[in-house]
Amino acid sequence: MKTLNIKEQLARVSVDLFATQGYAKTSVQQIVDAAGVTKGALYHYFDSKDDLLFDIYDRILTLQHRNLEEITARNLPVEETVRMACEDVLITSIEWIREGAVFFRSQHMLSTDRLEEVKRRRRSYSEVFAALIVRGQAEGVFRSDIPTAVLVANFFANPHYLSYWYQPDGPLTKQQVAKQLTDLYLAGLRPATSGGSAH
Repeated sequence: MKTLNIKEQLARVSVDLFATQGYAKTSVQQIVDAAGVTKGALYHYFDSKDDLLFDIYDRILTLQHRNLEEITARNLPVEETVRMACEDVLITSIEWIREGAVFFRSQHMLSTDRLEEVKRRRRSYSEVFAALIVRGQAEGVFRSDIPTAVLVANFFANPHYLSYWYQPDGPLTKQQVAKQLTDLYLAGLRPATSGGSAH
């Protein structure tokens, strides 16, 4: 029977412990004991407990960034591209909802260097996403009366808030939630029709 490799086991155990007892209250010793490895094994893959917390975020964002690159490379119409990007972020955020909740709850405890790296990684993703919004504005598909930064932030509040309300075993599938939230976002992106009313 194939077992998880040591790095994967450490990552999984860390998420479990951070989720149940909190990042601050979890020791390196507890992590290695739960994973059934030595401290030497942990330090072979991770520099510190800080590194384990950062790894949670790094895995999610690396996946989302790779998916975004694949989506933009298709050169589809801008609204379709944004729809696919939004739905991907929401679906992957739901698939990694426990990890995301652990990270966002504890990220303020990261070292300064790690926090800066988190900001850099977020910026890198947001810049690609913002470029799609700007393209849509230039094509007249998206509204230009609101700053691009606000339009980008308006979407990313959605995945960050998922862990507060979404229940994976509830009535809505991840695909339904992704479509519904994306529909709402795109409706808000479209230019208002003159003399019309919101529907």
